[in-house]
Amino acid sequence: MERKQGFFSSLKDEVVRGLSPARSRAKSPARSASPMSGLLRRRRKNQGVPPELFMTRSGSLRPLEALSPLKEGPDGTDGEDVGNREGKWGHWMKGQLARAPSVSSSSSACKKSDLRLLLGVLGAPLAPVHVCTTDPFPHLSIKDIPIETSSAQYILQQYIASSGGLKIQNSINNAYAMGKVRMIASEFETANKVTRNRNSSKAAESGGFVLWQMNPDMWYVELALGGSKVHAGCNGKLVWRHTPWLGAHAAKGPVRPLRRALQGLDPRTTASMFINARCIGEKKINEEDCFILKLCADPSTLKARSEGPAEIIRHVLFGYFSQKTGLLVHLEDSHLTRIQNNGGDAVYWETTINSFLDDYRPVEGIMIAHSGRSVVTLFRFGETALSHTKTRMEEAWTIEEVAFNVPGLSIDCFIPPSELRFASISEASELPHGQRVKSAAAAAAYQAKVAQFQKSHESNTNNINWTVDV
Repeated sequence: MERKQGFFSSLKDEVVRGLSPARSRAKSPARSASPMSGLLRRRRKNQGVPPELFMTRSGSLRPLEALSPLKEGPDGTDGEDVGNREGKWGHWMKGQLARAPSVSSSSSACKKSDLRLLLGVLGAPLAPVHVCTTDPFPHLSIKDIPIETSSAQYILQQYIASSGGLKIQNSINNAYAMGKVRMIASEFETANKVTRNRNSSKAAESGGFVLWQMNPDMWYVELALGGSKVHAGCNGKLVWRHTPWLGAHAAKGPVRPLRRALQGLDPRTTASMFINARCIGEKKINEEDCFILKLCADPSTLKARSEGPAEIIRHVLFGYFSQKTGLLVHLEDSHLTRIQNNGGDAVYWETTINSFLDDYRPVEGIMIAHSGRSVVTLFRFGETALSHTKTRMEEAWTIEEVAFNVPGLSIDCFIPPSELRFASISEASELPHGQRVKSAAAAAAYQAKVAQFQKSHESNTNNINWTVDV
């Protein structure tokens, strides 16, 4: 059967021509802030590609549509006609991020504060602890170790086998995934009333994301939603993030994996994450019996992630592995932050994310979850008995395409942006503005630090367009 020339065949074609992301970056000094922009601007030749150069892709890929690009800065290609631009897979890639048909109309239904909260909490959350995927897995043993630990090791061995096997997973050097997301702030609760979003289908924000990973411990993600975009990355030594309101900044604490990768996209990293976990019991998830593995962040990691009046007290991750298939079907993590007011009671923020993974399908021999949903609860309490608030957010995602060992991907694609400020900001800065600390004196230095990032970023926003062309 004749196969159509697509995204990866064009990428193979570029590699044959001897191009690399580093050369593309050197040819485009006025590139955008995205480190992938050089890789995304390649032209695709109209010549055929031998069948052996095609790469196996996720079976969920649909025919491409005529899409509008997400503009993140001066591109230098706006003068080209549509026919020429459709020949660029870079244009296609950007179009995937803006593929939702009603982004502009849904933006008016969601407040800017809700959009900021959605992107801040769900845009690029990190896993609790650092893991190194190149470290070998411990041999299964029942001698001189607690039964909870040996049981967890056995469950992980079953998970690795069900996901495709360690041999195939160790052969993966890099990976790519692209998908769609829908998010909504569905409920807000105070001591006196509960406000629900009645028309959730119209109020939900639609967007998409692309995720790139490379050994060892490098990753990069872009997520566009409601005309705004969050992108984050890790070069193996430093985790950074860029948001429209804070600009580019380094993350506090050690290098950690992206949580979205644990949601059925990276079995190798997921297994490494739970190496030191304990099996704490069983539970039914969607009428399916599951083993529960529990992992707690160590005190040194929590201390490194804390800053000023914001202290990370705990971060716990639960993995629910199906007893029938051995696969991860549910992921739950919860972290508690304590913010101390000057001379007053402390305020506590508890963030809980429950993710349900579904539609597992093999891609090049590795089982990948092609859809899922997350429910987030942001609970604020302390001070007085009637001062608590609770915000509920929801996300649904589908994976459109997955591929491994993408040629042409190099470490240059994971270099932090040049405007990065190497001073770090605590994750507490993503809590709803104005509710983090009531007393300015208690967090003067911390708030001044955040304000400095915002002021510095706002002075340069004239060169960045965060809207979607329709």
